[in-house]
Amino acid sequence: MTVAIIKTKAEQGIVADFAAHAQRLPGDAATGKTRTEAMAAFARAGLPHRRVEAWKYTDLRVALKAFAPIATGDQAQVSAADVDEALGSLAAIDADRLVFVNGCYRRELSTPKPQVNLFTLGEVLRSGGALPALKTDEAVVSLNGALATDGAVIDIAEGEKLAKPILVIAIAAGASAQLTTLRHAIKLGTGATATVIEAHVTLTGAAASQSNSVLEISAGDAAGLTHVLVGLEGNAATHIETIAATLGARTTLNSFQLTASTGLARNQMFTRFAGEHAKLDISGLMLGRGRDHIDTTLVIDHAVPHCESRELFKAVLDDTARAVFQGKVIVRPDAQKTDGKQMAKALMLSEGCEFDSKPELEIYADDVVCGHGATVAEIDPAMMFYLRSRGIPKEEARVMLIESFVGEALEKIENEKLREVLSEVTRIWLSARQA
Repeated sequence: MTVAIIKTKAEQGIVADFAAHAQRLPGDAATGKTRTEAMAAFARAGLPHRRVEAWKYTDLRVALKAFAPIATGDQAQVSAADVDEALGSLAAIDADRLVFVNGCYRRELSTPKPQVNLFTLGEVLRSGGALPALKTDEAVVSLNGALATDGAVIDIAEGEKLAKPILVIAIAAGASAQLTTLRHAIKLGTGATATVIEAHVTLTGAAASQSNSVLEISAGDAAGLTHVLVGLEGNAATHIETIAATLGARTTLNSFQLTASTGLARNQMFTRFAGEHAKLDISGLMLGRGRDHIDTTLVIDHAVPHCESRELFKAVLDDTARAVFQGKVIVRPDAQKTDGKQMAKALMLSEGCEFDSKPELEIYADDVVCGHGATVAEIDPAMMFYLRSRGIPKEEARVMLIESFVGEALEKIENEKLREVLSEVTRIWLSARQA
């Protein structure tokens, strides 16, 4: 196996680790060839850095001094009670669970819905199936293609309407740090509807984790998908998530992302409208304290007419935390009657935190309605005085004002129980400052 050696110790380490452990990764010879090609592509590009425009605020060559060893399927002792403990408030969600521990599916901890056509990527690869490929020049996606060990492959048939959410859980466990790599796929047939929640968590006492996940969404005409991404991996963890979604005609995708207590997070989503009269509504919360760095990057491609996109992200930052919002909307020449709006807002709780917002509109059609905005503010002292004057303690008043700020984003979640659970996750994060 010949792969070009690149500059940083982290890059050299991951290429060398791949060469040493490639034979242990699932898949036949054809998959092995695909993995080698993907690793070669990563080796040529290297980790994204500030000279790559889309990564100018999140320089992985600087941030990642070393990669953890590749997780190749070693079993960690994890019980159902451990899963609930790691999930915290999320354990209250009534959902069919798919549990992955250190990058590998754990059937004994999972409760898959029997009527859903469900596979795991590990099963597909071990039975001679191909590793799905995404057409992208993203180095982190190439890295995922080289190292992917497992993932959920959810195929919802035409007309199927799932009453219960599917909860895909990725858990980091064990005393030794590992790099886990999951690749998921969700396919909805014509008229199908579903809710899929993707949670990334860490067991108490586990070593700091590094993870690289990719999710491919393919939604047929008149389908409806709610996708929720929750990252709660610990302040020393690193998480990179890439979502690629293709929407058919009259399809609706409601997406919500909540990232809190994760040291370095990069959530990037690429959405393409492939059919007319489709709708995308994506919103989320970035909750950072300490030295957390949370990057949300969105690219929405209006390739056909009469489609609608909405983006609303809110950040709450304390200490020296940093949040990034990059939202790019592309309107193709034939995509008339496009309606696209984006908004990013940040609440700064200290003088040392930072919020970077870079909205972009790339419009080639003339009959469109598109707009963007961004605001940064501190807690309103007049509102604080109002609450304090009515006998509310300072910290309680402060939490009330922050909850009011984030409430607009949380209200985007249509499922009432899910909205309550994520509101509780937010309250727990806010109350941790008082401890």
